[in-house]
Amino acid sequence: MSATQADGSGRGTVVGEVESFLKDAIARLEPEQTLQQRHPGRPRILPSLCLWAGMLMCVLQGFGSQLALWRLIADRGLWSYPRFPLSDQAIYKRLARAGTAALEQLFAQITQLLAPRLAPYAIPGLAPFASSVVVLDETTLDPVARTLPLLRKVLAGDDVLLPGKLAGLFDIRHQQWLRLEHIEDPRQNEKVAARQMLAGLARGALVLFDLGYFGFAWFDDLSDAGHHYVCRLRQKTSYKVIHTFYQIGDCFDAIVYLGAYRADRCEHAVRLVRFTVGTTTYSYITNVLEPATLSMADIARLYGYRWDIELAFKLIKRELGLHLLWSAKQVVVLQQVWAVLIISQVLQALRLEIAGRAGVDVFDVSMALLVQYAPRMAASGEDPVSIFVERGRQFAYIRPSRRIRRQVPCIEPDQIIPLPPAIALRRSARHAGRNCGPRPAKAN
Repeated sequence: MSATQADGSGRGTVVGEVESFLKDAIARLEPEQTLQQRHPGRPRILPSLCLWAGMLMCVLQGFGSQLALWRLIADRGLWSYPRFPLSDQAIYKRLARAGTAALEQLFAQITQLLAPRLAPYAIPGLAPFASSVVVLDETTLDPVARTLPLLRKVLAGDDVLLPGKLAGLFDIRHQQWLRLEHIEDPRQNEKVAARQMLAGLARGALVLFDLGYFGFAWFDDLSDAGHHYVCRLRQKTSYKVIHTFYQIGDCFDAIVYLGAYRADRCEHAVRLVRFTVGTTTYSYITNVLEPATLSMADIARLYGYRWDIELAFKLIKRELGLHLLWSAKQVVVLQQVWAVLIISQVLQALRLEIAGRAGVDVFDVSMALLVQYAPRMAASGEDPVSIFVERGRQFAYIRPSRRIRRQVPCIEPDQIIPLPPAIALRRSARHAGRNCGPRPAKAN
C-alpha cells in the first residue's frame, strides 16, 4: 500500500485501488478552506491528507511512535508531498486537536469500497437461513507505557494505565468489522453495550458470543428482535426439558426452558445440544429449534468460528502494533486505534480474496506473512494477491492452519423425534436484576 507506481504497475489490484481511494477519500475529509474558516490566521502548513495518510503508513510499516510520524512527514516525505518543515511538537499538537471523526469516516468508506469485491469470496455454507453470521465480543486495550512523562508516577496495574476497551461486531462470512465502539471503562460488563452493538443489524442475523454475555434477559431480547444465536451453556444453569429430539450415548439434543425456578427464568424456549469428544463434554444453546435447520455438527462448526473475532483482535493488537500505544492522550490513542482498524480491514479483505482464489480455508492463509510481505510486494509494483495465490503453497504463505475442527457424531434424520405441534415454546419470564444494560421496550 505504498504510493501507486508511476508506470501504473499497481493498478487493478486491491492494494492499488485502496491506496488510490485513500488519497481521494482523505482529501475530502477535512477541506483546507473549511479549516481556515474554523481557525483564523495563517493557513496550516501540513494538509490533512498528509497527516492521516502518514498515520496509516506508520501503522502499516510497523512504526511505534508519534516521532515516527513526524520523521515520515518532515524528513522522508510521503507520496507526492514535499517534506514539511515542522517540529515534533507541532505534530503532537495537531493530533491532539484533530479528533477521530475523519478516521472513523474513512473506516466506513473503506468498508463500503471493499464490500462488492469481497462478495464472491464470502465463506460458503455458514447458516444459510441467517441474514448474516456475526460475532460479538470485547477486548481490553493494553496498558499505556509508564515511560510516558504523564504516567511515570502511576503505579503498575493502576486502571489509569488502561485506555479502555473495544467492543466489536465481526462479520464471519466476509471477515470484516461491521461495528466497533470504544468503551472508556475497562471494567464495564460486556452485556451493558451488547444491545447497542446490534443496533441496525438486519433481522434474522445469527449472533455468536461467549459466556461473558450469558444472561436470560439478553437471550429473550435476541429472540424478540428476530435474531438467532449460539452460545455455550454456563455450568450449573438450571433448565427444564420439555422435548427430547434424541439421546444417543453422549449425544443429547432437546428443547428446554432455561431457569427451572421462578426467581430467574427465560421466556423463550431454547435448544440444548450436548456431546462428548474424548474426555471433554461440550454444551451449547441456541434459539434455532429445529435440528433440520441447524444440526449439532453445524452448531459445533459455527461456534468454532467465534474465535475469528479473537484472531481479528490479535491482528490489530499484535501484528499491527496496537499493544504499543503512541501517547497517553485519549484522543491520540483513539486515532491510532482507528488507523489500525482501517489497515486491518484491508488486510482481512486481502486474505479472504486470496483464500477464495486459491480455493483454501481463509485461515490457511498466513496473516502474519501477509502483514510482513504485502507492503513490500506492493512497493515493488507487484500484486500481493496474485503472488500469494500463485506461490502461496510453494513458499508457505498458504499452509494448513492449526484450527481445531471437532468431530461430532452424525445423527440420522430417522433418529430424531419431531417436535409436537402443540408444545408451548413461551412462558412468563422473570429476569433477575443484574447490570446488563438497558433493555428495549416491548410493543404492547
